[in-house]
Amino acid sequence: MSGSSTKLKIGVLGCGLISQAAHLEAVVRASNADLYAICDVAEDLLERMNAVHRPQVAYSDYDQMLADPQVEAVIIGIADKFHVPMALKAVRAGKHVLVEKPLGVTIEECEELAEEVRRHDRILQVGNMKRFDPGIAYAKKFINGELGEMLALKAWYCDSTSRYTVCENVMPVAVMSDHARKPEGNPKQDKQRYYMMTHGSHLVDTARFLGGEIVSVQAWHTQKFGAYCWLSTIEYESGAIGQLDLTVAVRMDWHEGFQVYGEYGSVLAKTYNPWLLKSSDVEVFSIKDGLYRRPLGEDAHFFRLQVESFAATILEGVPMRGATLFDGIRNMRTMVAIARSVETGQKVKLSEVSGGV
Repeated sequence: MSGSSTKLKIGVLGCGLISQAAHLEAVVRASNADLYAICDVAEDLLERMNAVHRPQVAYSDYDQMLADPQVEAVIIGIADKFHVPMALKAVRAGKHVLVEKPLGVTIEECEELAEEVRRHDRILQVGNMKRFDPGIAYAKKFINGELGEMLALKAWYCDSTSRYTVCENVMPVAVMSDHARKPEGNPKQDKQRYYMMTHGSHLVDTARFLGGEIVSVQAWHTQKFGAYCWLSTIEYESGAIGQLDLTVAVRMDWHEGFQVYGEYGSVLAKTYNPWLLKSSDVEVFSIKDGLYRRPLGEDAHFFRLQVESFAATILEGVPMRGATLFDGIRNMRTMVAIARSVETGQKVKLSEVSGGV
């Protein structure tokens, strides 16, 4: 479809919170995408979202949506456990896929998905939407173009005790259903695993996006007064080193950002609660001109920008700006390595890990 000026016809799987807050609106707002279909097994929820967003078709059966020849791509916004199985179905049905992060729940199932994506020659993008934060994108451009050799990177993702108050104030009022499909058990009960998969997937992706491939980690974890904290020392393939801090929840405002030290400059960034749709405050210093620079980042609808980039890759052959299938697997390997290092107290190489967090 290279060179096509048509809009990409997208079907969204899942009408729960993440789709209501992000994906449905993002597709409606996107300049090069069309919310052609929505799908959910909870028919009461499906009816409400159909009335609000007015897609051309609403399905309560995923297989029926995949059988629709008008659906060119699928956005998967459901529980982590279902990501890979539903992505496999879509790819085998000839659809392109944008799947929420994390890509899956084990390294092995993610690699199985990769084989099917290659076999069917489909495009799969992982929903690490922070790559579309204009501030973070500017930092990446500076690192690639002016920083020179990287010495070190520090990154932190510290959820706040006030995050639910903030989110309730800025996110749409969620429509819930007693008929929604949920995984067996309650994945949120194992908070150590849940926080790593949910929040760690953002931290790890940012560290890789900015610093390159991570080859080993040594991590520590502590839990006190209802708070969970991971501190990880990482080694990059380039020889740079780094430190990652994942804490849930800090007794302060939302605390997220990164610092990068390089041969010809440095980067300092503060990132905001994602539902504020506000660009990171990024300040770079370059010895080339001896000046600090700060981009404005006025358009920070990360989810819309993510959909538009996904559609441009499919319709026009534009190189993918978002997280690739490879990124999704490497992020999974990094999180598993952190978990194994915490368990063993030893440095762990990513090449040696298997399983899940």
